[in-house]
Amino acid sequence: MSLQNPFEKLDEYRQLPIKQQPQWPSAQAVSAASEELAKQPPLVFAGEADQLKQQLALAAEGKAFLLQGGDCAETFAAATADKIRDRVKTVLQMALVLTYGASMPVIKVGRMAGQFAKPRSSDTETRDGVTLPAYRGDLVNGYDFTEQSRSADPQRLLQGYHVSASTLNLIRAFTQGGFADLRLVHEWNRGFASNPANERYREMTREIDRAVRFMEACGANFSELERTDFFVSHEALLLDYERPLTRVDSRTGKLYDTAAHFLWIGERTREVDGAHVHYLSQVENPIGVKLGPIATVDDAMRLIDKLDPNREPGRLTIITRMGAEKIRDVLPEILTGLKAEGVKPVWVTDPMHGNGITTSTGYKTRRFDDVMQEVQGFFAAHREAGTVPGGIHVELTGDDVTECLGGSENIDEATLATRYESLCDPRLNHMQSLELAFQVAEELKRLRR
Repeated sequence: MSLQNPFEKLDEYRQLPIKQQPQWPSAQAVSAASEELAKQPPLVFAGEADQLKQQLALAAEGKAFLLQGGDCAETFAAATADKIRDRVKTVLQMALVLTYGASMPVIKVGRMAGQFAKPRSSDTETRDGVTLPAYRGDLVNGYDFTEQSRSADPQRLLQGYHVSASTLNLIRAFTQGGFADLRLVHEWNRGFASNPANERYREMTREIDRAVRFMEACGANFSELERTDFFVSHEALLLDYERPLTRVDSRTGKLYDTAAHFLWIGERTREVDGAHVHYLSQVENPIGVKLGPIATVDDAMRLIDKLDPNREPGRLTIITRMGAEKIRDVLPEILTGLKAEGVKPVWVTDPMHGNGITTSTGYKTRRFDDVMQEVQGFFAAHREAGTVPGGIHVELTGDDVTECLGGSENIDEATLATRYESLCDPRLNHMQSLELAFQVAEELKRLRR
């Protein structure tokens, strides 16, 4: 590779098999959009990505815990100040529950400011005898079932960039401008419905408030409590978006994907000889790869050798999505196999994607009990293998939607229709997210006993 062209090796992805890409109207249209995108400022900075990598290295050692959450698929229309604030607030509340309950630093990463593209099981969708391209997320096409809406539009790449930039602007304002001040934790629940999870949260914040006031009376300096780190992530699915936002760091001469701090490869695109794996192997960001129930120790090792050949601490996160019924059978063998090889990725559970069901009325949903069973199976597998559970990765919203069955609200199939708002997969609502955090905190406490 020429030292003058650090992109030469990266661009070999163009000659490799690539899945889950849209049918753009023309190569010229995509090229024009990419050229315009390449002129835009970076969304995140190399130093921020390095900082996240350092924190993830602690999670791999059991000295921190990763909380990664946000929408299944962001939409341009939902990038409003109120919705962004409530998603950030929900992640902050979950992190507070985990930090206070388990006495452990929590790394906060949002599936935000770029999670606009989605893989699909079919390239097309048919309704009433009409077949159109599948909805691949707002970065590609629209959700409305019309020919115009479902046509892939390269200009959406630029729109996605600008919506991501405004979302990041708000996230930074919320987390650095006083909104995240731990002395105001009792304010974070305002605007949310009254329910058991929120009441339990309020009780905890009263304890924190008393502790903070005691420390203030003792003369403690709380400047570090006024702000918090909050990183953003998305699936690096659409390489026509990632490539123009990949830049050379002026400090080191190395490549960083400046579309997000953390990028991951999905279960559908993790072929070790495919374009997505090659692409992320060439950037310095911390990266993740998802493993489903058919994954083997050999699959995992081949991916690790490709994505993290130098075994850099914090570089690679393995996100397992096995399903509640399979995780206790499948995961221990992978954990013990990789442990024997001496590798230490950040182990994270995604308890959402392996537990999807469809109701008799046609709603895609998940049972909260299945989500929790997979979380419990994840921790049990790590206890059995003697390895470190490093985090959770969940699809959630700050809204009081009705998309997942169960929880203390006892959402049933009839209730789903009242506030089912997701355009793709079902998300935990605010209350279910807090319930999950309290239960994960209990699992973390068991580890520290």
